[in-house]
Amino acid sequence: MAIVIESYRPEHEPAVAEFNRRLRQAGEDENMVFYRWAQPRWLPRSAESRIYNECFVAVDGGAVRGGYALKTQDFLFSDGQVRSIGYYHHPLSEGIVNKAHAIVGTLLLRDAMQRAPLLYCLGMGGYENPLPQMLVRLGWAHCLVPFFFRVLNASRFLRNMEMLRSRASWKLLMDLAALSGAGWAGSKLFQGYRALVAPPSPDAECREVESFDASEIAAGARSVWEHGREACSFAAVRDAEAVRILYPAAQTHLTRVIIERNGGMVGWAVVGERRRDAKYGNLRVGSVVDCFAPPPEMLSVVRGATRTLESQGFDLILSNQSHRAWGEAFKAAGYLSGPSNFIFAASKKLAELLTPFEQVRLTMHLTRADGDGLPANF
Repeated sequence: MAIVIESYRPEHEPAVAEFNRRLRQAGEDENMVFYRWAQPRWLPRSAESRIYNECFVAVDGGAVRGGYALKTQDFLFSDGQVRSIGYYHHPLSEGIVNKAHAIVGTLLLRDAMQRAPLLYCLGMGGYENPLPQMLVRLGWAHCLVPFFFRVLNASRFLRNMEMLRSRASWKLLMDLAALSGAGWAGSKLFQGYRALVAPPSPDAECREVESFDASEIAAGARSVWEHGREACSFAAVRDAEAVRILYPAAQTHLTRVIIERNGGMVGWAVVGERRRDAKYGNLRVGSVVDCFAPPPEMLSVVRGATRTLESQGFDLILSNQSHRAWGEAFKAAGYLSGPSNFIFAASKKLAELLTPFEQVRLTMHLTRADGDGLPANF
């Protein structure tokens, strides 16, 4: 029987549970499962919102062989037009454990491209993985989104950063640096140097808010979007309505930070704790999940977000930022750039609106919030 891609409905839930059981039986990561419920818990579709998430499943007779999610959202383009585009995420195929179903991954992507010709992927864990390899073969435009990190607790970083401690010689050097205090001293010297050479930034107040719902905060977010959008060649619309929907008060694992000067909002950020990952050992890892401001205020926003995470006791902060001006702001705030595995890929139809891509990509504003995998595993 031919495989059919259908909207995920409640009657599919038992078959999805069986699909997930087969994946676990084959030894897949316990997190590598499809959504248990047909109704999305994150951004369910409604008549009032232009930002929504939908799920689709590959049905083979009575069995589910895979599925994917599609987030629809308005994006601003370099021609000043706002267009609704799709974000293809969390595709999962039984082909990863049973080669008899290897075609499912291709069918899922093809279905998404038919539903949303203006389609992108973001994240994907590096070019060695099957999905980005497929997108490259299909001729999608693609690039790495730069990765930035700042060490807040040098001693714990040196003792717990497992991905750097895999070689015995590196492990010994890192333990010595932690024990002697050399790591702490080096970190302080580096941060002092970055602060000394950073461009001047007027004093600003940083304030945590429960949500973006309050009228004065919504008005500030609207003003920040209007003043900052001109610097972006491509960006998800981040006006007052969008940030209210994306970061509601119910998402208590996120902290919303607004940056103010002379009583007016000049930028904002959303920060939170990254889920546990073996390569970070026992480190508490924070993330600047999202942020927005016009270029003159970017450094103030990064500093405010950093102070917030530092006050919450994190050892390490991570962020991905595609816009080169945001990258410079992160560097000025004491962040280092590292190897990235966070890939942006645009379908051919979308790429036609992003030409010349090598130039446009420098001022695209893409963050972790636009890709894998809000709301939890950023």
